[in-house]
Formats: sequence, C-alpha cells, structure tokens
Amino acid sequence: MKPLRSLSGLIDFDCAARWGSFKLAAKELHKTPAAISQQVKHLEESIGFALFIRHPRHITLTEKGQDLAISVARLLAELRAKVGALQGGDEEAILRISTTHSFAIKWLVPRMHRFTKLYPELDIRLDSNDAMVDLEDDSTDVAVRYGPVSDGDPALLFRERLIAVYSPDLLAPGQAELTLADLPRFPLLYENSPESWLQLLNENRALDGQYDFSRGYSHWGVLAQAAVAGQGIALVAYGIAFQDILKGSLRKIDCRSPPFGSGYRFLVNRSKESMPKVQRFRAWLVAEMDDMQRALDRN
Repeated sequence: MKPLRSLSGLIDFDCAARWGSFKLAAKELHKTPAAISQQVKHLEESIGFALFIRHPRHITLTEKGQDLAISVARLLAELRAKVGALQGGDEEAILRISTTHSFAIKWLVPRMHRFTKLYPELDIRLDSNDAMVDLEDDSTDVAVRYGPVSDGDPALLFRERLIAVYSPDLLAPGQAELTLADLPRFPLLYENSPESWLQLLNENRALDGQYDFSRGYSHWGVLAQAAVAGQGIALVAYGIAFQDILKGSLRKIDCRSPPFGSGYRFLVNRSKESMPKVQRFRAWLVAEMDDMQRALDRN
C-alpha cells in the first residue's frame, strides 16, 4: 500500500471529476488541460491506481475514482468552509447562534446582556430563523430549536407548558384578576389552531360556554405581543411569556394546563462541542432555563 505523501492534484482531480472533462476543469481553475491531466497523472502514480478512463473526447471515472471523488469533494467542502470561518475572524471569539424568531425575540435577546456581561470578549452572531440549519457547515456553532421533546434526551433544555395569560389592562375597575369564568367575555388568542384551547377547557371541565376563537397567530412571539397589547386572552408557551410575566405586562390565569409535548433542545456543531465558547454558552443557557423551570414549578 502506497502512502499518500502529497495532496497535490486533489483539487484538479475534484474539478475534473465534477466536469467529466480536463478541458472544462482547466477553464474553472484557469490552467491548461495538459496541466490538469498531468496533475491527475501524478496523483494516480502516487496512490497506485487509475482514477479516470481516458477516451478520445472525454473521461470517465473508474470505480475507485468515483469512490475517491465523493470523499475528496466532501473534504474540500469542509476545508473551504473552515477557511471561510477563519477568514471571518478569530474562531474562538465568535459565537454563532441559530434559533427561532419567537425564542430569539421573547426569550434570548431580553436576557442576552447577562451572558455578554460574563463574557464581553465574545462576538455574538444571532440568526433568528424558523428553518432548520445545517450544523455541520461551520456557519453555525449552536442552535436552540423548538419542537417535540422526550424525557432523558441529553439535548433537552426545557419542556414547555401552555398557560393562559392576559394584560392587566383587561381588568375591570376594582377587579383583582381574571379567571376561567371570564373567558367568554374576551377573544381567545391562539397559535395556528384553537385545538389547544379546547384541550385546556376540557382539562378544567369548562368546555360548556360561548367562546370566541376568532384570532389566530402564526408565531408564539406575535401571539404573546397581541396579549400584551390587550387584544384578548392568549394560550401561549410559558417560556415565550415568561419575561412579560416577570415585568407585569402579562398575568397568568390560575388553571390546569393541558398535556404538551414540545420544548427546547440544545444542538451543537460536533466539531466545536469542546470549544470553551460553546461550553460557556451551554452552561449559561442551562442555568437560565433552570431558573425559569423553578418559577414555573412555583406557579
């Protein structure tokens, strides 16, 4: 077995493999076709097997060449991504976070100053996007994603609970709080579908009644803001309403919550899992979530 003593020719091989042509590869790499062919020939001599079958007007990959082309393309993509990340600044000094719009606006951003106060040397890059990201392409270090969760999952940060909340502006003069009996007096706000409201009403044996389910919202964050604005009583995820409850902008109706199987998970780029910036952010996030869990358990 011949060891690979030089990486020379791998870029030329990758390009020729993609185009199926030395001529077209030469155009992309701004070389001559003869130079590309010579580099590939040297690579073949180095590794001890043919990569291409050379026809009069074109080339085709051998079986081994096809296998190697897949591996080389993947490795070169990772190398280019790494170089791009390093060119963008000190890798350890930049923390790239991806999360959903609602979590970013209603939970992470309002308390992020506490993390940056602890680690002022970190440059935070926050991408709020409901679409999933590829954690292996080096454009993202960590992600906090919302979705179905299960007990025992090591990535689990917080299991959500649905709560009914309202603005104090909805209270009548002299009224101390709203209760389930007040629900028919106001629009009931929900995310996507009123099904969760029906589950809550059933959980509290309050299905009988004339309820107004006329206002739906596409995101938890928008729903919480509508409740803060006094547009009705909202059934919202506790984590999203937590900051507004602390500030007094929202109050919670005392009732049983319906079963709910979603929450937040911490995901990380595997190549960066051991980096101090990732470990520090994870530890801070877990501590903040634990504080929120204790507040939820008291209610």
